[in-house]
Amino acid sequence: MLRSFWLATALTVLLPASGNAADATTVPKASEPLNIGFVLYTKSDTPGVLNARWTYANAYSGPGKATGGPKSGSFVGRYHVRYFLENGQFSDEYNLEIRKHTPGDFYDVTWITDGKVSARGVGMEVAGHNSLAVGWRRVSD
Repeated sequence: MLRSFWLATALTVLLPASGNAADATTVPKASEPLNIGFVLYTKSDTPGVLNARWTYANAYSGPGKATGGPKSGSFVGRYHVRYFLENGQFSDEYNLEIRKHTPGDFYDVTWITDGKVSARGVGMEVAGHNSLAVGWRRVSD
């Protein structure tokens, strides 16, 4: 514990002095939303369907539904997903690919629009393997 304290103290002192710290121009302003989202996919009673609960930058959120997935009960597969805002208004839709990341119990998740990757994320199973929690970000390439 004491060793961790000294390491944290040393990094606090050394990093700003090393010139590796982000300068003020690269730090997002408080008014700019972070390019970070979160979605929780939960298996539906209908095979191949996932119910979604999502947020983007804690500024937008709502429900969603992914359909067309595998009937096997696995999260791994290709889906078509539609998201809505809290008021029920349509938000976005994507082709969704969920792949198992090996080694480990993690997943790589990709959202595709018109054949191009729109967002990427990483996830892990939670709630007795009934839900998949995914952190994601939009990509421009």
